[in-house]
Amino acid sequence: MKSLLYIGNQFNNIGNKSSVDILGLLFIREGYKVFSASRKRNIVLRLLHMLWTCFTYRKNIDFVLIDTYSTLNFYYAFFVSQLCRFLKLPYIPILHGGNLPVRLKKSPKLSKAIFNYAYKNVAPSEYIKSNFEDLGYSNIVCIPNSIELSNYIFKERTFDKVKLLWVRSFSKIYNPLLAIKILKGLNDINIDAELCMVGPDSDGTMQEAIDYAKELKVEVNITGKLSKKEWIELSKDYNIFINTTNFDNMPVSVIEAMALGLPVISTNVGGMPFLIEDKLTGILVKPNSEKVFIKAIQELLNSPKESNVIAINARKKAEQLDWNIVKNQWNKVLK
Repeated sequence: MKSLLYIGNQFNNIGNKSSVDILGLLFIREGYKVFSASRKRNIVLRLLHMLWTCFTYRKNIDFVLIDTYSTLNFYYAFFVSQLCRFLKLPYIPILHGGNLPVRLKKSPKLSKAIFNYAYKNVAPSEYIKSNFEDLGYSNIVCIPNSIELSNYIFKERTFDKVKLLWVRSFSKIYNPLLAIKILKGLNDINIDAELCMVGPDSDGTMQEAIDYAKELKVEVNITGKLSKKEWIELSKDYNIFINTTNFDNMPVSVIEAMALGLPVISTNVGGMPFLIEDKLTGILVKPNSEKVFIKAIQELLNSPKESNVIAINARKKAEQLDWNIVKNQWNKVLK
């Protein structure tokens, strides 16, 4: 079986479990030999460790997988990819960042140096794939983010009270304050509602959310980071999942909510229209507006049968993203 080197950020005490650890373990289960880097906290040491690991294992690996985002990690991807080119190692950028289309236009020379020479570029959504193709990149394949479906038990919800669940890291790009505005708006029109927000703090936004809830005089249950098992158990007590982000690709948390039977209301940004079909597998609304979220919540509340039909359709969509299906696409690329 093939040997892989997976390059990405592996430290987990700030964020959720890394893509390297999740996907890397799935590859190991499939029989691949997987090396990885890096767990270094310091950004310079992290880059040096990534490059050193590439050089060290250059004779032992068949492919280098590179987690690629639009911000600081973009430069890790650049330097690692250029070393791979020098060492004649086939590399595969995995295009996670929902804002990568902006980066392509902002840094065209660096982007071409990375993506034009890749063995394949793997896009988790048709949104990213289509944006790359529009700019002339042809060596790209869509392999969606996946879940292990057996870990997610579908539950039909009741809608006697609005119980909102938000699961994401606390970061400005995911717009967590909008979730609190939604709760306040529901309270102002006398709709009985509660909100639980789950996720680690990535840029200080969690404290901002706590302070904002106090300012608006609403009670929000902010749990901080929970394990996958813990938040799945907690989700049983909630009946609507809200995704308030301003930028997105194909978020695993939304796929998980769909698998669990939570009707999803999401902003209509990035890759979300490629994951959710409006009014069929979820509800899509314009970003940064609590009013459109509140209207969508009222629709779900007033039509419980239709809401559960949406949830059932969403579960069927999530079933197509089970690892046992998606792994075949990876095996085809890595054959």
